[in-house]
Amino acid sequence: MGTTSTSLNPPDASAAHWYVVWTRARHERAVARQLLDKQVETFLPTIKRWSQWSDRRKSIDWPLFPCYCFARFDPLDTRRIASCVGVQTIVSFGGQPKPVSDVEIDSLRILVDNILPYDPCPTLSEGQKVSIVDGPLRGVVGRLLKKDRRHASVILAVELIGQAARVEVDASDVRPL
Repeated sequence: MGTTSTSLNPPDASAAHWYVVWTRARHERAVARQLLDKQVETFLPTIKRWSQWSDRRKSIDWPLFPCYCFARFDPLDTRRIASCVGVQTIVSFGGQPKPVSDVEIDSLRILVDNILPYDPCPTLSEGQKVSIVDGPLRGVVGRLLKKDRRHASVILAVELIGQAARVEVDASDVRPL
């Protein structure tokens, strides 16, 4: 488990906030490196994964959130961020970059610097429509009844007749629709 992070003092710390930078696939490190070259504080949380080649197996640091990295900058300075090769956009709402709370970034930093095992997972809420993406029920769509660390209970309903069936699957096999 790990992190790729550099703590630089941003030019104007009072105006700088953390933002999410959406990158092209497999460009997270390159974008983070370019931002560091531009004196922008970055945070790229990673997780160890095993990669298999024909002749060897190796532990690699993969981005915890593929296609995303975090950067701390003044929202008036988006052009400099967006000009990095591999940047798709800065995550925005209503045309304005949406900041990420310092508490969320600090929590992620503590997680990736800890020895406890962790895995990425989508945010799921009870009642949400989900799809099973792996295993013998791949392609099945239903509603999430309950989810814990290992298992997810999914309801498969025929709403027209008010009947349903409940199935338990591996929690990592469930994705939001």
